[in-house]
Amino acid sequence: MVGSIAAIGMGLAVIGAGMGIGRVGDSAMQAIARQPEAVGDIRSNMILMAALVEGAALIAIVMAFLVAGV
Repeated sequence: MVGSIAAIGMGLAVIGAGMGIGRVGDSAMQAIARQPEAVGDIRSNMILMAALVEGAALIAIVMAFLVAGV
């Protein structure tokens, strides 16, 4: 039972990370469309935020593994 709940938690973490990175990319594209001259700064901030979202998702997946006892 705990394994299936952990699997659901891992799935939610992956879905949340995908939505978060999609939102970061969407916001970055809108910002670049508004200010094309700031593309370098926007791109670097977008990559940083995507890495932070991925890190949070990875921590959530590891915690789900630990709860499941795998």
